[in-house]
Amino acid sequence: AKSSIKLLLPDGQEGRLYRWVAILTGSKNALKGAGYFLGGVLLASVGFRGALATLLGGLAIICIISLLLLDSKRGKATFKPRFRHLCSKSSAVNRLSAARFFLFGARDIWFVVALPVFLQSELGWSHTSVGTLLGIWIIGYGAIQSLSPLLTGVDESSPEGAPAARTLLRWSTPLCLRHTMGLSCGTTWDPAWILVAGLLVFGVLFAVNSAIHSYLIVARAQADGVSLDVGFYYMANAAGRLCGTLLSGLVYQVYGIETCLLASSVFLIAARGLSMALHNEEKAALKTSR
Repeated sequence: AKSSIKLLLPDGQEGRLYRWVAILTGSKNALKGAGYFLGGVLLASVGFRGALATLLGGLAIICIISLLLLDSKRGKATFKPRFRHLCSKSSAVNRLSAARFFLFGARDIWFVVALPVFLQSELGWSHTSVGTLLGIWIIGYGAIQSLSPLLTGVDESSPEGAPAARTLLRWSTPLCLRHTMGLSCGTTWDPAWILVAGLLVFGVLFAVNSAIHSYLIVARAQADGVSLDVGFYYMANAAGRLCGTLLSGLVYQVYGIETCLLASSVFLIAARGLSMALHNEEKAALKTSR
């Protein structure tokens, strides 16, 4: 879907491309959050097998509509890519992909396993309370992503009036302060308040970073076979989430929630370092073009 936006808009419309990518990304994540509530309703009303059957029916309807209405040739490359072509030839795409790996690994290393288990086992929250918190957070996260063009504004360093690597670098810096949550959890302060407040702040910053990332990969992907570059990028995204999820369970069981938050900071610092490398590459390219 994100690949198609690049092909549907005319060249030179980078500002519009940024807005549409942000809207699509935000609405997708808001619906994902709504899925938490829908899953709970289906489990309570029709049971596990009934919920799966309902979801299967919905997917079948979407599949049929897609086959009938969507252009199957849109976004296909004029060449047949081999497996070795999956790794992009563009250094910008490769750096963005590596940064995405660490960005989403940093989120999932504390959010996926450690946070809900800690809230239930250590703080005594119910399953409903934890599910409601995570569902509301993901919906809010998606809403912030949709509003990211208003939050970031126009980057004067970008001639198209859309985010550049400099924008990503500026918004990734505050995320690196994640370690303060881990240090605060070891104090006499109420850990529930620390985690919930930190989750809200982190959600805003992370949503904007994710939206900028999503725009930059679509903007820098090659028009011929755009889905190849975007697909490689989201393969890195999935790998980061897998790594973060595995580490979340392992680190939490051995060292606890504080270490999960500190490990998240290490991943975020790595993502910022890659963003800085991308920014330096863009500056060098701009000087050369002049």
